[in-house]
Amino acid sequence: MIELKGIHKAFNTGRENEFHALNGIDLHLPTQRVTAFRGPSGSGKTTLLSIIGCLSRPTSGRVRLGERDISGLPERFLTHIRRQTFGFIFQQFNLIKGLSALENVMLPAYPLGGNWRALHERAESLLGDLRLAHRRAAAIEHLSGGEQQRVAIARALINDPQIIIADEPTANLDTGLAMEFMAILENLHAVGKTVILTSHDPLVVDATIVHQVIDMRDGRIVTPVPIAEGCA
Repeated sequence: MIELKGIHKAFNTGRENEFHALNGIDLHLPTQRVTAFRGPSGSGKTTLLSIIGCLSRPTSGRVRLGERDISGLPERFLTHIRRQTFGFIFQQFNLIKGLSALENVMLPAYPLGGNWRALHERAESLLGDLRLAHRRAAAIEHLSGGEQQRVAIARALINDPQIIIADEPTANLDTGLAMEFMAILENLHAVGKTVILTSHDPLVVDATIVHQVIDMRDGRIVTPVPIAEGCA
């Protein structure tokens, strides 16, 4: 479970252009569920994801991951938690040009050490599961948009995280690729992953695999929608 209490996030504090991206977020996110944050640009969705995923700290408030309060941990501990707990799928993919698909998938695992051969085999297996085995040696810039997204998904899974965070994952995809992405999310949920995402896309937020849609506006939660009965 992820719990947020009184989360505020301000940028440029004390300056004329001070901006409050989050204004008092209280939230419980259960494990092994698919949760979608919905709201207009500037509503605070991406900022909230960055705090949940230990990519940034709140200006004030507390964040709990399981039974542990992680709000005040030093950065080196947050980095360790982030690498072991979360897998990230970014809107722009953030893949490294000049590297192959396989090399991009393996990158997040290097700081954790471990056996290189086992890592190589796991990366190959993930690419195979996502129908990209034949493209493993291709430079990332030579892949199609759909192929790049599947590489980004494999990269997010390389450390076997329990929580997948995806920021507007279908924003740059056509309908067919977006539906393919949702099928992949369904498979991730089926093996026990927790998925947290943001989206404007009705194809995403109205999907049957999404257990909870949380609306945001002006850095606040507007109306959390209860988890539908029968979802598992």
